[in-house]
Amino acid sequence: MDYALQQFLNAASFGAEYALIALGLAIVFSLMGLVNFAHGEIIAIASYAAFFLILVGIDNPAVVALVAIAASVLGAILFERVAFRPVRHAPVATGLLTAFGVSIVVQNAFLLFVSPRPRPLPVFGGLNRTVELGGLKVQLLQLLEIGVTLAAISALLVFLRRSTLGLAMRAAARDFNTVRLMGLRANRVIATAFAISGLLAGIAAVFIVARRGSIEPDMGFMPVLKAFVACVIGGFGSLGGAVLGGFVLGFVEVGILLVLPQSMGGLKDAVVFSLIALLLVARPQGILGSRVELGDKER
Repeated sequence: MDYALQQFLNAASFGAEYALIALGLAIVFSLMGLVNFAHGEIIAIASYAAFFLILVGIDNPAVVALVAIAASVLGAILFERVAFRPVRHAPVATGLLTAFGVSIVVQNAFLLFVSPRPRPLPVFGGLNRTVELGGLKVQLLQLLEIGVTLAAISALLVFLRRSTLGLAMRAAARDFNTVRLMGLRANRVIATAFAISGLLAGIAAVFIVARRGSIEPDMGFMPVLKAFVACVIGGFGSLGGAVLGGFVLGFVEVGILLVLPQSMGGLKDAVVFSLIALLLVARPQGILGSRVELGDKER
């Protein structure tokens, strides 16, 4: 029973991490049609902000976490203002190339001005301690990942359903021109979407750093790649699909590790992506996505 619960928590915590990052990707995509592959650098910005605080002698985990999350929000807003706003009306490929360009620039900035090597960052190491819950010993980090993710998703739902700006974002995802005609500024709506995506990435960054115990310039690449896959699984453009896809991916990854022999553990990603490919063959629009007719491609 303890083993089964531990594996369930492993899957749920990984899924929560993917869901946070995927939700940030989906929010921006729903408004701009932009797959923001520079989202991984927001995670890196939060992590290096924490690293710089440690360098100046501030090592209170709560303070470091808050500053890291604030840095990720500011970084996301800056990306939108400097890089993505000028190409907002350009073709989709231009936005995609801009995202890759921003990613490369930020990564190289960390490589040149900080260090190309991983740097230790144990400030959140206390989250890895074991706590007793109802007679069961579980990892505090896993409980926090699941609980904070569910709280963040709930808060986002309330914001989108109850606030004027949240309602504007939901309306803009369907018809941006109508939202502008109603007097709401597009810049404000899109900047808010980027700020929320940065907030979610910053929360995820705290958990990623706690698990890894170190930082490096490209640390955000793999989490964002998997979050992108989670969005595809759930149905790109669907916020609920992004969350569902994140948890599905987490449970599939842990399930594959349990099934594969230990000597074949390195094949985990290959098997996971093969299963996802089979899912998308059966349902190409994703679990919650809507089917889009692309025309007859038969010869």
